[in-house]
This record gives sequence, structure tokens and C-alpha cells, in this order.
Amino acid sequence: MQDPTKDYAGVSFWLETCGDDLTPRPALAGSTAVDVAILGAGYTGLWTAYYLLARQPSLKIAIVEREIAGFGASGRNGSWCSAHFPVSPGVIAEKFGREKAVALYRAMAASVDEVARVAVREGFDIEFIKGGSLSVAHGPAQLPAVRDAHAAFVALGLEDRVALLDKAQTDARVRIEGVLGAVFYKDAASIHPGRLVRGLARAVERRGATIYEQTDVTGFTPGARPALHTAAGDVRAKTIVLCGEAYLTHLKPLHRQLIPVYSLMALTEPLSVADWGAIGWRHREDIDSCRLTIEYMAKTADGRILFGGRGAPYHFGSRIDAAYDRHAPTIRMFEDSVRAWFPRLKAVRFTHAWGGPLGVPRDFMPTMSFDPAQNVASARGYVGNGVATTNLAGRVLADLIAGERTAVTDLPCVNHHSPNWEIEPLRWLAVHYIQRAYWKLDQKAARTGVAPDGKSLAERLTRH
Repeated sequence: MQDPTKDYAGVSFWLETCGDDLTPRPALAGSTAVDVAILGAGYTGLWTAYYLLARQPSLKIAIVEREIAGFGASGRNGSWCSAHFPVSPGVIAEKFGREKAVALYRAMAASVDEVARVAVREGFDIEFIKGGSLSVAHGPAQLPAVRDAHAAFVALGLEDRVALLDKAQTDARVRIEGVLGAVFYKDAASIHPGRLVRGLARAVERRGATIYEQTDVTGFTPGARPALHTAAGDVRAKTIVLCGEAYLTHLKPLHRQLIPVYSLMALTEPLSVADWGAIGWRHREDIDSCRLTIEYMAKTADGRILFGGRGAPYHFGSRIDAAYDRHAPTIRMFEDSVRAWFPRLKAVRFTHAWGGPLGVPRDFMPTMSFDPAQNVASARGYVGNGVATTNLAGRVLADLIAGERTAVTDLPCVNHHSPNWEIEPLRWLAVHYIQRAYWKLDQKAARTGVAPDGKSLAERLTRH
């Protein structure tokens, strides 16, 4: 049963300020038949529908969404639209070869620009600014990681996409207490995620797709007669597409393909002109540090600082619950980090905090796949790097479903099969061990000024 009273604007700052009516679209009211049935009205599902309809406007497409378009990670993320892929270029080169690594990076870089082009073409303002990104060395222990990241790009012949910055060069971009240098990546932008996902939903509707909201997919049937199953009826199709990211863990066949890891963030009030004059950050670069326990920042179009990262605990059985979206100790840690990184902001007020689950595969490698024998396509496992990756996924799935071999369908993430995560309680024990080990390694590095050597069990288990 639909609930029109749900406070979707309260899910995140991005949905609150997207400028769109968040009243749920009608739910599915009985079984129906279409050409393509898509689970999930987030970036992946919407991009897939968009490119399928661009290729074949006569397709009948239904998108089935448990809440509203953009309710999940697409409406809650940290606003980065970058060429960063969950697996580093160096590791991709080791596993698949130099040529594949370069092709994947260039495809990701092209996806950043494609997001901007579509927004302009479709007429919605996503506050896109391509200011690049900075991975900063916040203390001496992080300098080796900065240098290694730059060296990996140079080794692949991608030196034109990066720059190694010393302290003075980094300070000229943004002045952060304790930062000693950085690597600058050209292929990154900052966006308004809520405006992108809601704009995409309207764009696919204009092209004829139907979005059913507040309709929970409880299962699916592959094979000759594929379908998505809901309490209100089945959506039968020639092809079904599974794009629920962390929420795919609710489906039994996919329960162990991902784990939901919570990413949270805190947002300041708009800063004064004087504060921004002292801090710099004129180009709105995306910023992260080189900690193992991820932390990142963004500057919003209205002059706020967003600080986010990991830190919230994994919950037994891969449980997802709205109560986990605001883990108070983690939010306080992020607020303290803003004040530590920018001492002049010791009295800054925080106006918003939110979070949600992102999907992590066992090998950290996203999957973009189509099985023509089972008539099931899926894309998932972005590990928090989904804004540009989902655009690539949508184009890949559209090509695969159409049966066309293209440059993007030859990328190493296409038809990749990640191993399953361990069964419980092994999964819970392993994830909590890694989270604790990362935290201890980061604390030791900050205390001693010596970088982790990469030889610990936690680092070796999660190398990507």
C-alpha cells in the first residue's frame, strides 16, 4: 500500500533541495507485460532505460522502485562525479593488462563528461563543475600513497591526467591544516546528485518509460519467461535488469554478492565570504585523504562543506535499516574532522547529516553483465564510486541487451563474476576485523608518521 506521507525530503540534503515534487508516482496495480523490466529507479536503472530508449524509442520499459526515484545511494552520495573506479588502475593493469586498464580509465573519464552533456541536453541543472579532485597527504604518513598514486598513472602513460603537487601548490588550491602535498586528478567534477537522479527520471518518462514507485520487488524469475515479482503482481518482460545496488542483498540469489557498507556525511551551514577567502577552494575540487578508513569532502554550490566517509558498523546478516543512516558517533567524528582540517571553522554550525548503504563486492570489482540465456542483466558493486560508473554501466547494459559489441562492452568489468561473500557469522567477523584493523593502522600512521606497509592481513585481503 502506498504511503504519500513519507518524508522523502528528509532523506538527504540533496533530495530536500532538488527542486522536484517528491510525491510518489503511482505504484504497480496489477501484473503487466513490457519489453524490459528494471528493478531500481536509481542512476543505474535510469541510465539503462535512457540509453535503451535512445537506441530504440519504441521499447516498452517499466522501472519498479521500492520507494521513490533517487531514494538510495543516487540521492544520498557525496556529490563526486569522477573517473575514479573502485579498483585502481594499477591493480586493473596487473589483472587484465595495461591496455585494458587504460581503456577503462578513459571510459570512466568520458563518462564524467557524458553526465554533463546529458544534463544540458535534457535541460536540468545539476550544478556541474569540473574542478578535478585532490587526494591529499594529511600528514607525513600519507605522502607515500600520494606519490605511488601519481606514479601508477605515469606508468600507464596517463601522466597528462594527473599532477603531483607539493605543499605550496596544494595550499594554492585549498588550505587544509596538516596537508603536505597531493595528487591532482583532472577527470572529476562536483554535482548536485538529487537533481541528476530526479532529472533522469523525468527524462526517461518523457521517452515513454513508466516508473512504478513504492512497489517492492520481492523476487525475480530468469529464463524464457523472465519477470519481476511484487505483492501487487508480476512485471513480465523479454529482459529483466537488476539495479538495486546494496538493496539487491534483499533478493536471496544475490544476498551474498554484495555487502551493504554504510557511508555517512555531515554538512555545514554556508560559510562566509571571509572564511572562503582564507580557505580558497575556488574550483570546488573533490577532496579525499589517503587514509585506509575513507574520508572525503566536497564544496557545494551554495558554499557549504560536506565531509563524509566510512566508520559506521556493518550489521549482521547484511541488514539494512533506516535507523543506520545517522550513526551519531560517526557523524560527530566527521564534524570534528572539519574543525581540525579548517581550524578557523571551530564554531561552524552543521545543518544536515545523512547516510545510507553502498554495495561492496567481495573483490571490489563492479559487475555489468547480461546473460542472454537467462534474459537477466545487472550492474552493481560500485563501492561508493557510482556517479560516473553508473553512466558507463547504463551504456554497457544497453549495448549488451541490444546484442552489440562495442568498445565499452570489452572492458574488464563487463560480464565479471565476483565471488560470494562468506556466510554468517564469518562475514560479520571478517568485515568487523577489517574495519578495526584499518582504524588501528590509520591511528598508528598518524601517531608515528610512518605509512602502513601494505603487508598486514587486512590490507592484503582488501587490496584494490
